[in-house]
This record gives sequence, structure tokens and C-alpha cells, in this order.
Amino acid sequence: MSETSNSSHKLTSIDKIPLIRVTMEKGESPQSEYEFRNPFQIGRDETCDIRITNDGISRFHAEVFLKNGQWWIRDLGSTNGTYFNGKRIEEFPLEKNKKIELGLGVALLSFEPQEIAPHEVTRKEQVQSVNEYVEHYFGDSAQQNMGEHTRMIRDAFQIVQKKHKSKYILIISVIGVLLILAGIYGFQKQRQVKRQQLLAEGIFYSMKTIELELAEFRKNAELSKDAAVIQQVQKYRVRQKEMSENYDQFLKELHVYDESKMDETDQLILRVARIFGECELAMPKDFVGEVKNYIKKWQSTDRLEKAIARSIQSRYVDKIATIMLDHDLPPQFFYLALQESDFRLQTIGPPTRYGIAKGIWQFIPQTAMKYGLHTGPLVEIEKYDPRDDRFNFEKSTSAAAQYIRDIYNTDAQASGLLVIASYNWGERKVASYIQKMPQNPRERNFWQLLKKYRQQFPLETYNYVFYIISAAVIGENPKLFGFPFDNPLANVNENIYKIGT
Repeated sequence: MSETSNSSHKLTSIDKIPLIRVTMEKGESPQSEYEFRNPFQIGRDETCDIRITNDGISRFHAEVFLKNGQWWIRDLGSTNGTYFNGKRIEEFPLEKNKKIELGLGVALLSFEPQEIAPHEVTRKEQVQSVNEYVEHYFGDSAQQNMGEHTRMIRDAFQIVQKKHKSKYILIISVIGVLLILAGIYGFQKQRQVKRQQLLAEGIFYSMKTIELELAEFRKNAELSKDAAVIQQVQKYRVRQKEMSENYDQFLKELHVYDESKMDETDQLILRVARIFGECELAMPKDFVGEVKNYIKKWQSTDRLEKAIARSIQSRYVDKIATIMLDHDLPPQFFYLALQESDFRLQTIGPPTRYGIAKGIWQFIPQTAMKYGLHTGPLVEIEKYDPRDDRFNFEKSTSAAAQYIRDIYNTDAQASGLLVIASYNWGERKVASYIQKMPQNPRERNFWQLLKKYRQQFPLETYNYVFYIISAAVIGENPKLFGFPFDNPLANVNENIYKIGT
């Protein structure tokens, strides 16, 4: 929780941790000077502790934090960057009087940290600090400019005084003050955690934005063979990796995967959601419970066990994982093919107005041809045709990966679960809903789609998404859920897709 220079809270020796003063030398902000004792964030968003409304400032532009008793500033993947002496910085120590630019020429902030050596708080200091709170809430000095909260506490205290005029009144008063202190501390702690969560979400969705930009750069690099573009792709990859590490650190600090708070199943559900490109911090409260319901559905049948056995026997697993990774997609899209066909290569769907879906990925004719698959002379007949590329495992899997990647890069805005919904529902049908949502990963994702259009969501598609994600959860640790097979994707490089460990 930030403490501005005009705060009514009088600092005590308990609060003696390094203080930092911030002066706005350039930029549009509600105040020109700030003081902080806790980590704070800077940006255009209303939740930022220092809000700068200039164009060119990102919503969550930078954060200032303590590390080993030293104040540091860290850029949060801002669009226009953070600079010291004209040089772009990612993370930088704030010693003495440092002037930091947010966006070249957009905003200039001066930081003046106060160095205070840590010391052990004495009992005398503790008593003094309690007396300061007593003076603030109950003394004569608090009469002027009294806030509503202070007035309520004083009124309550007067009632206690009238009812209990005895030698125990002092004890009651001290207990009351201690309760107030505990409440203030709890409120500050809660606000700090909330800010950390919002900051972590900001980092996550900034990563998704970079991921989309990286995909576009990569596409241009492949087409142009331009060394400068290829170099830019590498810079994006480094930046994305650094942000991912920062996000993982936030998850640890917030104890998101704390074993004392959740069982292994809950942890797996969060990790798999993250693998599919969804932010676990923004997850709806009932999502975990719903995934568990679909896990029970899988446990009531041998369908999953047989399909996995079929994929292993046909040597599909590693090939699908490799092709997905070649398209920068998580190998867990393997379970989409399971839901479509149970890995039966000659699967044929029912006739529809869009034609007959065929093959392991159940392509309709129009989509198949769009991605380079020859449909053969029996395209309109419910019959297997070896001349139809949809029945060619490698060709159809490559086409499916490209199709999924295209949805992922465009309408789905890097939301893997939104991709899955589109694949089943039909991208043209789901597009009418998702295109009404803002075009950025924070506001266009599966969580937001459920929140805004749950009533319009077809039950078939709802089941489809939850069957796939629950199968992926089971696949991470089948023995945990009573299945006799091993993780089919265990041979895939764990560093690529294992999240949250």
C-alpha cells in the first residue's frame, strides 16, 4: 500500500524500512510528489500507484521494488520502454538521485531513496508507536479535519467509556487499539496482494501480446529472409523469456501453487490452463470444479484409455507433439485429435451443410482445401478414400497445426481454449461473438467469452472444450486419476511445456 506525502497516517519506528521519494519532473499525474515504503507500480491504469495519463505510457509500464534493502525499477514489457541517460533498461538500481524516463521524452521521474539501516525494534519503540495511534484516533489533535472512519472509532470509544468507568478501561482501550492496528495491517496486506495479482496479470497478458507480435515477426522473417527481422525475432524471444520468469516469480510470491492450499489435482488444472494460454490468476472460481466434473466423466468409461493406447500403437504421439511444437503450439493439442476421432484415422463424420468431415482431425472439405489438402473424388460420399489427404496422418496433422496456429494468432488472441472452442463451433460462428470483444489477450480470451456469452454457448462446444482440457489434465499424471497408462507426452521436452513447477 502506498503512502503519499499528504497521508494522514503518521509513520512510526515500526515502519522504518527504506523510504523512497518520487518527483514528477515531466508528465501528467494527479500529484507531483510521492513517498513509498512498499513496492509500487507506475502506468496509465487507474490501479497504478503512480498514474501517468500521457499517451505513450503503457497501462502497466514499470514497477519499483525492494531487493536486498535496495530500491530497483523494472520495466514491465512496456511498448515505449524505460530509460536511464537515454539507454533503454529492463531492471535498474535506484541509487541516490536517479532520473528515469518512461518512453523517450514522454515522462521523467526523479527517485530519491532514503537509506535506513535495518535494526531491531525495541519495546520502547513499540509502545511509542501504539501511543501515536492512540493520539491519532483518540487525542485532541485528531479533532480537526477528522475523517469519517476516525469519527466512528472515537464515537465507539466514548460509548465504551460511559459503560465501563473502571480500572479495566485502559486494558479495553489498548485491546481496541491493537485490533485497529491489526485491521489496518490486514487491509494493507490485502491491497498489496491484490496489486501484485493485477501486476502479474499485466505481465502475463503482455507476454501474450509479445507472443502474437513474435508470430508475426517470425512469419515475416520466413518470407523475407531478412537478417534484421530474424535478429528482431531473437530479441522478442529473450524479452518473452524474461517476462515469463518475472511472472513465475510473482506466482511464487503469491503462493498460487502452494501445496498447503490446494491438492495436486487443482495444481494440475491450473498448469494445464496456463499451457493452453490462459492466465491462472484470472480463472473463474468454478472452473476447477467443472474440470473435475469432466475428469469424473472420463473415469466412468474406458474411452480415454483405449484412445491413448491406439495413438501409441500407431506412433502418433511424438509426431503430433513435434508438429505442434514446430508451429510454436503446446503439444497438448494432441488431445484435440483424441476428442475429434479417438485417433481412428478413417473416422468419417455425418453429412452437414458444410460437407462431410473426415480423418483424424475431422476437416470439412472447404477448410481442408484452404490448408492444401486434396479431398479426392469421394468428397461427398460417406466412405473412406485413400486419395483424400484428410486420411493422410502427417499431411492432415501439419494442416491442423497451421489451422490452429492461424486461429491462435488472429481471433483467439493467443487463447488456446478459445482456439479449441473455435475448432469445434466453427470459426465463422464463434467469430461473431469474439469479434465483439476488444482485440487484446487480456480482454479476448476463453474466460471473457464464458463470462459474456455463456448463454449463447452451445452445449456441444462447452462439452468439447472441457473434455479436452480434462483429458490433458489426466494425461499429465494418469496414475493420480486411476488410469493404468503413463503420460503420453512424457518424452516431449518438459522445459517447453511444463508450467508452474
